[in-house]
Amino acid sequence: MAESVTEQPVLNATLNETAGNGTGKIPATPEGMAVAYTSLFIMAVFPIFIGSLRSVKYHKEQKESGEKPETMSSKDAAMFPIIASCTLFGIYLVFQIFSKEYINLLLTFYFFVLGVLALAHIGGPFVTKLLPASFPNMDYHLIFTQGKAEKKEEIMNYEFDRKDLSCLLVCTAIGVWYLVKKHWIANNLFGLAFAVNGVELLSLNRISTGCILLGGLFVYDIFWVFGTNVMVTVAKSFEAPIKLVFPQDILEKGLAANNFAMLGLGDIVIPGIFIALLLRFDVSLKKDSKVYFYAGFAAYCLGLLTTIFVMHFFKHAQPALLYLVPACLGVPILVALIRGEIKELFGYEDHSEKDENDPKSEEQKVDKKDK
Repeated sequence: MAESVTEQPVLNATLNETAGNGTGKIPATPEGMAVAYTSLFIMAVFPIFIGSLRSVKYHKEQKESGEKPETMSSKDAAMFPIIASCTLFGIYLVFQIFSKEYINLLLTFYFFVLGVLALAHIGGPFVTKLLPASFPNMDYHLIFTQGKAEKKEEIMNYEFDRKDLSCLLVCTAIGVWYLVKKHWIANNLFGLAFAVNGVELLSLNRISTGCILLGGLFVYDIFWVFGTNVMVTVAKSFEAPIKLVFPQDILEKGLAANNFAMLGLGDIVIPGIFIALLLRFDVSLKKDSKVYFYAGFAAYCLGLLTTIFVMHFFKHAQPALLYLVPACLGVPILVALIRGEIKELFGYEDHSEKDENDPKSEEQKVDKKDK
């Protein structure tokens, strides 16, 4: 849901947040809202674009290694909105029973650890390039096992070097900044890292599974935003980097601004993993064309802009998936119908049994081992 922090709503399942003590807030100006909405739009599309490209590389590495990543089945997709609803309502009850301060204290430390690891995974290559050639690098190998002899079982096998440790230290410093100040920039760095990792690593195996998932969450989002106050209450109470925020009063107060417009990460990651699947389908066609990815990406942009417009016009938080789901599903399917590739689109499957049993694939694996 989307919403803003004064009386103006912002994007799907995101909402009016009372930052700080809620005092001294400057009402959002048209210019301030334009800057906030534009910034949120850019921050929303960036993880989808980057995460989709990274997902292609990730799945290619999985195939080459012979590993099969965990993917969501049609049954999982159908159950997901129900599980999400139970989780959302459970969190709502917890906030009604227990002190919000103590709950958010636990959440802060939990997301501190997750955020540092997610940011390190994304930022590793960049930090490595910034380090000088004279950097005294050294490799390390961490192995953790249980049992002895025949019963010995490997639990963890991790290789890293000093450059990785340097990246982890930088990310930890950002985490401490978030832990102490809860600054909106630190929140966004964690949120963007979560979103990129989510689009890259979470897998839908088939287009039909994506349709089931998005269709179920379409109903879920509408019900919990328009039918009850549960989602709005949880989003206002939940202090964690599970949303992207941008101040609408940044032109007046600079980095100390506290009148935030917000967008939930679910409105980025859920459509994002479907768009990433479209890109992998484009790659599988081997036509040097990314028509389905660009169609899905453009549809997401259009749906997000529609959400912002409707929310701003009606001055009420909007379930973004109400607009994103029809766009992200409808446009690629329409493109497939026009191109006569609807059977190929719905027949595509990541890591299918056919691919695994393909003699050429087996020969490639053998050649790679020999090398």
